[in-house]
Amino acid sequence: MVRDYLKYRWKAKNEHSIHSPFVFEFYLDIIKNGQDIPEEAEIKALFEQLKKDERIIKIKDLGAGSKFGNNDQKKVARIASTAVKSLKWSKIIAGIVKKYEYKRCLELGTSLGFTTAMMSKASPYGKVYSFEGCSNTLGIAKEVFSRLNCQNVTPILGDLDQTLSHTLGQLDRVDFVFFDANHQCAPTLKYFRACLNKAHENSCFVFDDINWSDGMKEAWEEIKNHPKVTISIDFFQMGVVFFRAKQPKQHFILKA
Repeated sequence: MVRDYLKYRWKAKNEHSIHSPFVFEFYLDIIKNGQDIPEEAEIKALFEQLKKDERIIKIKDLGAGSKFGNNDQKKVARIASTAVKSLKWSKIIAGIVKKYEYKRCLELGTSLGFTTAMMSKASPYGKVYSFEGCSNTLGIAKEVFSRLNCQNVTPILGDLDQTLSHTLGQLDRVDFVFFDANHQCAPTLKYFRACLNKAHENSCFVFDDINWSDGMKEAWEEIKNHPKVTISIDFFQMGVVFFRAKQPKQHFILKA
């Protein structure tokens, strides 16, 4: 990953090299300047508390595991410190939801609910469907949703192979999907294709850890080259794609 990161840093550009008006505005509003997320301070304060939570829970991991250790029992504090998205990336994800006023949002991989809560506050009149395979982890996340009054979040427990298709079958379309569940090539592509069936021209998909492994790099290559993807943005940590049919196909490597 060090080699990959150095290559990314060499290629990554800023707003001065963006020749797409849509991506230029996206970069300025979300990456450069950021969106103000309601109750951001309260969310951040709660997760600082979780970083000191000494409760130990049993973990059921249905994905590729963690690079910080795969013990089946972990302290909540350790999960909050390692598995939860940083404030920076959670703000970017929530900023996308807020800027484009997305109403039907999916998050594949709840963890402790930090990013979920940010998305919830970014779309107060929308719905956030958050999928998690571990009941104990989701239990902590539900505490978070309750304390932050995230009434528009629907937590969904179970194996994504069953729960995602069931939920998608109940929705006419999806606006936004954050893929942060199974960091392997085949499952990532499977979930991408499933969600793609409900995507529309203004939808946005965000993929976490696109350089996490050779498998994830392979998945990202296939996703960004998919015929329906017209705009793809590589931030090294995450990949963002849009489906704006009237725009020429373009790929960007940008600094975050």
